[in-house]
Amino acid sequence: MNYVTVRDARIRFHETGDPDAPPVVLLHGIGRSLEDWSAQHELLSAGHRVIAIDMPGFGLSQRHPESTTLVSLSEGVWATLNALGETRPVHLMGNSLGGAVSMQMLVDDPARVSTLTLVNSAGFGKEVTFALRMLALPGVGRQMLTHIDRRTAPRVERTLFASRAMVTPERIAMAVKIAQQPDFCAVYLEIARALGGLRGVAPGWRSELLPRVARHGKPTLLVWGDRDHILPAAHLAAARAAFPSAEWHLFERTGHMPQIERPAEFAQLVRPLLAQVTA
Repeated sequence: MNYVTVRDARIRFHETGDPDAPPVVLLHGIGRSLEDWSAQHELLSAGHRVIAIDMPGFGLSQRHPESTTLVSLSEGVWATLNALGETRPVHLMGNSLGGAVSMQMLVDDPARVSTLTLVNSAGFGKEVTFALRMLALPGVGRQMLTHIDRRTAPRVERTLFASRAMVTPERIAMAVKIAQQPDFCAVYLEIARALGGLRGVAPGWRSELLPRVARHGKPTLLVWGDRDHILPAAHLAAARAAFPSAEWHLFERTGHMPQIERPAEFAQLVRPLLAQVTA
């Protein structure tokens, strides 16, 4: 893994493939890291420059000083790509929170986006796991986030996958390492509360963002797992309504991260979209 300094913060990234090939940018979910895209590097790097980023304040990246919002994360990712010398239009892929950030990035700089792949993305309904809603309660959120350890992390990881085989010692160790980062708790609470509360994902930012994304008409792929316990698969219908021209796919027996649980099938699914726009 490598780091690049962006506005005085060390931002972690992982890059594979030909630097001159069309760029693919991979964004993780809330409280997660670029490891959630590890399997896709080998599968997508032939013919592409594949860049996975720990968004500012997440994974092992340092935060930027301003409060964490969709706009600040969008700006942070664009600035990271600039620092890496990547100014061409990119194929954006975002999982969960990363999907919402990808949509914000498109709105912020549409000329720099070739295609959009939204994987179990936030932004299409208020329903969200009870644990995330609890973060809105004063004191409770910080208590929850400061007690992620080798005893509690496996329970969190199990909510992400349909198959318990995905809850490996390596993923548990990484979850604990992320939770020990100095910016983890504050950044997690800032973005969680910016996007929702005890009643679920807030409607305001969703109703404002989705029409703005749709107006740009970028080639879009919607992907979901039918056993997602974080953002239910029923949200796929809302996503299809928001983007009626988009391609879509529902993976069976799959949880919140199809790119991990169905790596080869996921890569096969996205390759045709990546081939549509190559520059």
